Amino acid sequence: MDFILNKSPNFSKRARSLKNIRFLIIHYTGMQSARVSMKKLKDPKSKVSCHYFIKRNGEIYRMVEDNKVAWHAGKSKWKDINDLNESSLGIEVQNKGHYIAYQNFPKKQIFSLIKLIKVLMKKYKIKKHNVLGHSDIAPLRKLDPGEKFPWDFLSSKGVAIWYPKLKIKNFDYKHEDRRKIFFKNIFKIGYRFLNLSKKSKNDPKLIKAFQRRFLPEEVSGKITDKTLKISHLLTK
Repeated sequence: MDFILNKSPNFSKRARSLKNIRFLIIHYTGMQSARVSMKKLKDPKSKVSCHYFIKRNGEIYRMVEDNKVAWHAGKSKWKDINDLNESSLGIEVQNKGHYIAYQNFPKKQIFSLIKLIKVLMKKYKIKKHNVLGHSDIAPLRKLDPGEKFPWDFLSSKGVAIWYPKLKIKNFDYKHEDRRKIFFKNIFKIGYRFLNLSKKSKNDPKLIKAFQRRFLPEEVSGKITDKTLKISHLLTK
């Protein structure tokens, strides 16, 4: 696969074993343009970087070699893994993001992303349930890639997970049980930074992170019937 080289100096100098690469983390840039984004990703003062950068026209840039640890995930958790930088490749997708002017993702960009993911999944034996968004692994502080990102389409191409289109009957839980059931479900899926035993001020952020991924038309921060049902389907 052809890449345009645009190297960033922002990575850990110690090389890692390629066997340690288990995850792909998708981000959006959240900046005004590709030029501004790549300038920051190459600035030693910023201390941020990624392995791959995909412009809106579909061009793919390689910024850090795969055997180096790029600084893209920050404080992060997924299942039993802390600090996803060590075990992941970071892919930045150009988009202005929620705080500037959140955009739809162009087809050329998404097709390039899918092509890249397929190459990396095959090369490093990465499972599709380990293709994650930044907000999955850092739900209390990140929104990207956001509710406009087409996770269901990626799933149809075999490079991400989605819930099965099944109906569950007798899905009627008592109101006081809803939180407990939902958070147990998303804990099984892999989400962390949550309190299983009691309500927390972080609950809405975690619910929204789940909804941005799996229920993008309903990012309410509330455990609706559909939200609960989808969380249950994903555990199966």
